[in-house]
Amino acid sequence: MLVSLRINNFALIDRLELQFDQGLNVLTGETGAGKSIILDAIDAALGGKVNSGSIRTGSDRATIEASFVLNPSLETWLKQQQIESLEENTLVCSRELNLTKGKLRSRSRINGVLANRQLMGELRSQLVEITAQGQTIDLLISDRQRELLDLYAGQSLLKQKQQVSKAYENCQRAKSKLDQRRQSQQERLQRQDFLEYQLKELEETNLTTADELETLAQESDRLSHIVELQQLSYQVYQLLYQNDREAPAASDLVGKAEGLLLEMTEYDSALAAVLEMVQSGLTQIVEAGQQINSYGDRLEADPERLEEIEARIRQLKNICRKYGPDLADAIALQHQLATELAELTNSEQSLAALEQEYQLSQNKLHQACAKLTQLRQKAASKLETQLVKELKPLAMDKVMFESRLIPCNPTINGADKIMFFFSPNPGESIQPLAATASGGEMSRFLLALKACFVDAQINSHTSIFDEIDAGVSGKVAQAIAEKLYQLSRKHQVLCVTHQPLVAAMANAHYKVAKTIIEEPNQQQRNGDSHLPEIRTVVRVHTLSDRNSIIEELAQITGGHAAGDAIAFAESLLKKAARYQKTIGKD
Repeated sequence: MLVSLRINNFALIDRLELQFDQGLNVLTGETGAGKSIILDAIDAALGGKVNSGSIRTGSDRATIEASFVLNPSLETWLKQQQIESLEENTLVCSRELNLTKGKLRSRSRINGVLANRQLMGELRSQLVEITAQGQTIDLLISDRQRELLDLYAGQSLLKQKQQVSKAYENCQRAKSKLDQRRQSQQERLQRQDFLEYQLKELEETNLTTADELETLAQESDRLSHIVELQQLSYQVYQLLYQNDREAPAASDLVGKAEGLLLEMTEYDSALAAVLEMVQSGLTQIVEAGQQINSYGDRLEADPERLEEIEARIRQLKNICRKYGPDLADAIALQHQLATELAELTNSEQSLAALEQEYQLSQNKLHQACAKLTQLRQKAASKLETQLVKELKPLAMDKVMFESRLIPCNPTINGADKIMFFFSPNPGESIQPLAATASGGEMSRFLLALKACFVDAQINSHTSIFDEIDAGVSGKVAQAIAEKLYQLSRKHQVLCVTHQPLVAAMANAHYKVAKTIIEEPNQQQRNGDSHLPEIRTVVRVHTLSDRNSIIEELAQITGGHAAGDAIAFAESLLKKAARYQKTIGKD
């Protein structure tokens, strides 16, 4: 529901703020008073088309802000778009227009967050439905007509539609698997040969561990320095255990220290701990000397092994260059290639099995679509009868309407294309709605259509009608007024009207008028003493008391003397009150 509208420097509006009622809101005023500017502003706030003329003359910036009541559906949508809700439980759509060097720029925001045209279009479809002259409405689109018919049919059809959607997705998955399996034999064999070649090279390399290169490098270093290792190990042995030179070895020195400590402990047992450490050290030195001697004895040059290691290192580095960058990646790729090759050569399902699965999913899809079509046909017949009934009081008593189901290939929405066919006048052949309905006829058609949906409570749009009652009077105008009021009991309605019968039925009445004001010109703003500029602006007055409403109804009645017009206006209000009271009891 539209709660409020704030406008600054838009068209002929310098500044305006309006609060709207949840029921039937009407805007009245003389022709050209600016009523449609209000609707244009709402349209602009929701991402509608604008041009440089949308900004008030003399200004380079315009802003429009429309606030709506936030409902659970909109809350979900905002969360999906990662837009935060406002504390006031409202949704605010704003539009800023800037004119710089003759170039128009505009920015749209949702709750203060910048939004592109696509996002605004998604939101707009959930907020308002504007039926105005010169505007294309989504009712003319076949997909929208299908949505309306499905919603009209109710929950049984919507549940079946979910079954169709599920069956369609299953069918698409089965088809995808079959198409993959049916890929050309040549491509499959080429891929298989390529995989076999790579896998063979990797398997013949006999990759085992990811650190094999590091291990081989260490062994290569050892074999390349055998002589050095032998010499150094002998030197270490002499230093630790048995020195050929006159200088004593480490074991001799520590052994001598052990003897001295043994003698000392005879006199002072406190040195026993020191003696124990020296004895332990002597044992380790002797053991180290024996091990290094053994190590040196085992060292032996092995040119063949060194050559073998170097060849293996070259082989592994080549594998890393082709399948790496390191052995871990090459090993992982080997497992991946083996898995893919197994899928190509040993498929779990044969082609025949996949074809059978696809055929079965197709059959289920066609069965689900057939049931959906039956439900749509039943709903279409009911809608045709009810819509014609709703249209007859609206000066369209000879109207013909059909909701046709045109077979098409199954989709996620079923196997039907829905098209509304319409003939508003006797003798005219029935044609698609988009090709036959004029602006006024379309407005009344949509009003009647919405009347069909009132009880279903499936559409929470704010419905906006621009002069839906143009060119009608008497009983037809009364019928339009009653239908608008019926619709407004469950859906907010904004209506621009010249009909006193419609205006009398309103829950909230706004009078739109042009007025002349004096406004400082540029020279005055700069301090020069020039005459003020004369400007035309649009003003909107909320008619909140009965007398002001009667005066406005009398004003738009026309063709009556002043007294008669006032009396007629009073009678309209009384009649509207009686009707509203009667409807309230239903």
